[in-house]
Amino acid sequence: MNARLTWFKSSYSDDQGGNCLEAARTPERIHIRDSKLGPQGPTFTTAAPAWTAFLAHARSV
Repeated sequence: MNARLTWFKSSYSDDQGGNCLEAARTPERIHIRDSKLGPQGPTFTTAAPAWTAFLAHARSV
């Protein structure tokens, strides 16, 4: 994975150590990880259009 990714914390994450999701964007991909595990933890990577479709669906339910 690209070590130069700029990770940002989800606005839904709290300051108490729970529900911590971080994401990093590139033009083609979205990278997602659990911030509690840090850079050594696993990541999920998906195509940007698939992530956009997922978010649109999640907002509709």
